Amino acid sequence: MTAPDRLAEMTTLEAADAVARGTIVLIPAGALEQHGPGMVLGTDLVRAEAVVAQVAANLAGRVVVGPSIPLGVSPHHMAFPGTVTLTTSTFAAVVREYVTSLHTHGWTRFLVVTGHGGNNATLTTVAQDLLVSHPGVQLAWSPLTSLAGDAVAALDPSAVHGHSGEAETAQMLHIAPHLVHPDRLEPGTTTPDQLDDVSRTARHHAQPALTLPYDRLSGNGVLGDPRRATAEDGAAIVQAIVGRITTFLEEWLAA
Repeated sequence: MTAPDRLAEMTTLEAADAVARGTIVLIPAGALEQHGPGMVLGTDLVRAEAVVAQVAANLAGRVVVGPSIPLGVSPHHMAFPGTVTLTTSTFAAVVREYVTSLHTHGWTRFLVVTGHGGNNATLTTVAQDLLVSHPGVQLAWSPLTSLAGDAVAALDPSAVHGHSGEAETAQMLHIAPHLVHPDRLEPGTTTPDQLDDVSRTARHHAQPALTLPYDRLSGNGVLGDPRRATAEDGAAIVQAIVGRITTFLEEWLAA
């Protein structure tokens, strides 16, 4: 795999050259939050960085990988030790000032790849605000797992699944197996009847959306049964994610 062009490893002359070539800046974003008893707190960033590296290898010379944003919006996980959260306003300010700093030097297109769904709403807000404050900026963002719905469905996951469940664990077994503790993987909430009435309503309806703390949804912070995940499943999910982000960027670069 071709090594990606990383902004932090460039000189200012090389950065100027990357701007002149019309590169898109890729920004991995994650979180530091609980991922059950069997996976590390940095799971979301590990996955985002791995996907961005593979996408950048597919588009060598046409994109630049910016420094990662390791913390995200995670108040819903704060009942679990080790979790660190930013407020939405702080996370928005970091993204906005990161992007506008690079825009000052000539970059106009940015893609934030976030491994943490809690960042999504804020990223949308920042992109909307930039339309007014910096109309020359195009800011896109992408999730990970939801891009690979077909590959996730092939896992036949639990009726209730998601955070630290089959799909996330499979990705980590593929990307960073040394950061998974197989002997500690255990199921969390796997069926609707394990949820209280409000939680069941929140999980049953994608819209309207109701945000709840994860300790209400699951005693161990897990949705699904991570013991059922395999590295092969993870490879299929990651391949689908990388392929779809690469296709988007190819179209954007050609536009």
